[in-house]
Amino acid sequence: MDQSRTGGRGRGQNNDRGRGTGRRRRTDMGRSDWSRNLADKRAPDKRARTDQANKRRKVDEGEGNLPVYATSFSKEEIEAEGRKPKKKVAVMLGYSGSGYKGMQLNHHEKTIEGDLFSAFVAAGAISKANADDPKKSSLVRCARTDRGVHAAGNVISLKMIIEDPAIVEKINEKLSSQIRVWGIERTNGSFSVYQLCDSRIYEYLIPTYCFLPPHPESFLGKELPKLAEEANDLTGYQERQAEVSSFWKDTEEELVKPFLDGLDSELSESIRKTLYDVEPSSIEVQPDTASTVTSDVGKVEVRPTDTEVQPIATEVPFAPDFPNTAQTVDESDHQPPVSALNSSARPGGDSAGETQKPKEGTERAPSSPLEAALKQLKGIIVARKKTYRIDPKRLARVQSVLNQYVGTHNFHNYTISKLPRDPSAKRVIKSFAVAPKPVIINETEWLSLKVHGQSFMMHQIRKMVTMAALIVRCGCPEERMNDSYGHEKLTLPKAPSLGLLLERPVFDTYNSKMRVDDVEGKGEVAFEKYQKEIDEFKQREIYERIFREENAHDTFHSFFASLDSVRKPDLLYLSSLGVTAARRQMAESEKDTKSVEQIIPEVSDDEGEDANGQEG
Repeated sequence: MDQSRTGGRGRGQNNDRGRGTGRRRRTDMGRSDWSRNLADKRAPDKRARTDQANKRRKVDEGEGNLPVYATSFSKEEIEAEGRKPKKKVAVMLGYSGSGYKGMQLNHHEKTIEGDLFSAFVAAGAISKANADDPKKSSLVRCARTDRGVHAAGNVISLKMIIEDPAIVEKINEKLSSQIRVWGIERTNGSFSVYQLCDSRIYEYLIPTYCFLPPHPESFLGKELPKLAEEANDLTGYQERQAEVSSFWKDTEEELVKPFLDGLDSELSESIRKTLYDVEPSSIEVQPDTASTVTSDVGKVEVRPTDTEVQPIATEVPFAPDFPNTAQTVDESDHQPPVSALNSSARPGGDSAGETQKPKEGTERAPSSPLEAALKQLKGIIVARKKTYRIDPKRLARVQSVLNQYVGTHNFHNYTISKLPRDPSAKRVIKSFAVAPKPVIINETEWLSLKVHGQSFMMHQIRKMVTMAALIVRCGCPEERMNDSYGHEKLTLPKAPSLGLLLERPVFDTYNSKMRVDDVEGKGEVAFEKYQKEIDEFKQREIYERIFREENAHDTFHSFFASLDSVRKPDLLYLSSLGVTAARRQMAESEKDTKSVEQIIPEVSDDEGEDANGQEG
């Protein structure tokens, strides 16, 4: 072939590489073009760094405002203090995140690290010369929990003045009761609390009524048995729902029907049509209730979220550490109290026939008889759901579903902005276990779920909880979990952040090395020696807050009832027909492009979401 006519092998008429003509591919740029393109990409980062440097300069020169966590001292005060030796340490702490804008330092907002840093300065653990900038002390966090999220155990590393043997007590005196420093351990100079953390353990608290099936009159309640029959799996579906098959029937006969019979027939019929068979746009979804919490820090609108994790080797104790006032449920005790069934009020001590008073600041007066009756009936249904006591067979199924997570899987459906082929979507789950015995708090039965993983992505734990609950409550075959690891994109809303807390990070590798080296004055980064104090704090500052918020706002009921009621095909992959059902019906309703996750919004706790960010 005459290469002069073709411009050489592999080139087009315009001397372009590749097939055909036109602009050159990005990979075929010249060196100067590539450099200019790279400079353009770096420009925003460079500008950001310049802005940050200018802000620091203004603070150093006395211009602008200091961060809320910083303290400014005069030159004379700094010189009078003198220089004291600093040591690299790991600070073990716990906190209730209610009322805080997360763990990480924020220039203008109140955060856990901000309060910690101020307390370190006030207690003399950080010198006055370094009191205006935590970077001078090389502060690094192990897990960056977001707004409202709690931690029974977390760790930060930094350089501190620790010559005072009472330094921990002095720091705690300067802190709110919501934050406690458990202990301080000296480390080697190269210690990085983030890099050397092997893994982390999270706990999620969830009411057992979340594992009840969708109401038969809701969208999911109607579609699931129809699709099971189409898939020739109706018998299997009924067997998977056998232990809860009478719940809604009994509720209808004992509570709903008597209530509706006492109303005008036209009003009663309107309630029937409105309660569960509604258009997505008309669903009133209760916000995630940790958004309005009053704490020692004052009233701040917050909302819990999620945190990260990293190699390990420890067994996780999965006994629930609930408050001592909790009732432990015997396996033989699965019948709801008769008094609760006969009450039209919601849980909380109201007697039968009494109408519970609206919660201050959370409810408005009904605008019509229909709305008033609906609100009263919803209260009756919620009260009945809270009397549910999970059957051992269903509890065993919860554990069986959680076991499906163990191992290495592609969790692209369990986070944001991750494609199926993204290698970083693969994560290792060491264990995921439910506490063998539920507990009863404020008439509601709760389960403790603990997950031990190598690392977690944004929202991963909350979406894992949602999937496990939906698999059980929808009578879905457990094998459906495998579809969520495949390339198909599935809709998977994240469970309420109210129940999420960081149990503790794990440093087994580092601790093993410390035991071998046996360096005097340097100890292991472990929480076991503080377990008694941690348990008391967790019950008082974390568990009781979670139980109180759920009892006041019915967060979990709002979330799952909304999922059941939205007439959208997104969740029909949970049926016996599987992904085929969702794909088929979504094709029939292409004009409506909103997903279930868009229809059921939460109060945003995801400012600056990052798919590579941490779970909490």
